Amino acid sequence: MGQQLVIEVNRTHVRIEHPAPVYSVAFSPDGQTLASGSYDKTVRLWRVADGAILCTLEGHTDPVQSVAFSPDGQTLASGSNDKTVRLWRVTDSALLRTLEGHTDSVESVTFSPDGQTLASGSNDTTVRLWRVSDGALLCTLEWHTGPVRSVAFSPDRRTLALGLWDKTVRLWQVADGALLHTLEGHTRPVLSVAFSPDGQTLASGSLDYTVRLWRVSDGTLLRTLEGHTDWVRSVAFSPDEQTLASGSNDTTARLWRVSDGTLLCTLEGHTDPVLSVAFSPDGKTLASGGGYQVRLWKLG
Repeated sequence: MGQQLVIEVNRTHVRIEHPAPVYSVAFSPDGQTLASGSYDKTVRLWRVADGAILCTLEGHTDPVQSVAFSPDGQTLASGSNDKTVRLWRVTDSALLRTLEGHTDSVESVTFSPDGQTLASGSNDTTVRLWRVSDGALLCTLEWHTGPVRSVAFSPDRRTLALGLWDKTVRLWQVADGALLHTLEGHTRPVLSVAFSPDGQTLASGSLDYTVRLWRVSDGTLLRTLEGHTDWVRSVAFSPDEQTLASGSNDTTARLWRVSDGTLLCTLEGHTDPVLSVAFSPDGKTLASGGGYQVRLWKLG
């Protein structure tokens, strides 16, 4: 509990030295806490204001691929190569429950906007929806032709987007599990998906080095963002939905203007692939995680 982050401050960012490779980062809803999921099988919570480590959540038996806060900030979900999802109480770091059922690595976890449902995507080719209050399995979405690498709820919780190894993005209706659209255009597997805050646009990042923006209502491809020179591992919209962030194996994070796809800037400094990007709730900070570092970039 007394461990401190090692930070280096310059004009553009804070560098956090992480004790093991970072796979996923997420801000709490109030922006005061940053969670990181790591190769060392742990989840760590850091106080953003002064860099103090708040706690280390231990229990997973394999690397943690994905972390997500509930909308009220009281619960943290983590998905792991150990095939489980774990739910933790943020206030005291207690393990609330372990969700079992996947038969391969859990690559992505996300809460519904009302916080009542958790979705998990797995290399076992399924997505599972769980009731957060008691951990009950609500349904399993199957029939995918490859691993599910990313899952995201629409802001109205009616639609679930999946980034798939078969090079497609699929949109499912949450209420009845009906397939709404299959978005085709990427030429290699899709590793990350994210809805814009208004729910009208979906972003996808792929092994084909591109980010694509799609109109949710009919699945139309709006534009393709090119510039990364290696796999795009993570995408995230800013809260004002004007900017999109992407993280890549080319060791950079990039910021794009959503309205026309213009590259606004390239954030350099990582020496390893950037596996996860996340905006703070106020949109003033971008977190990028990869290798043994998390970097916090001050924006605006």
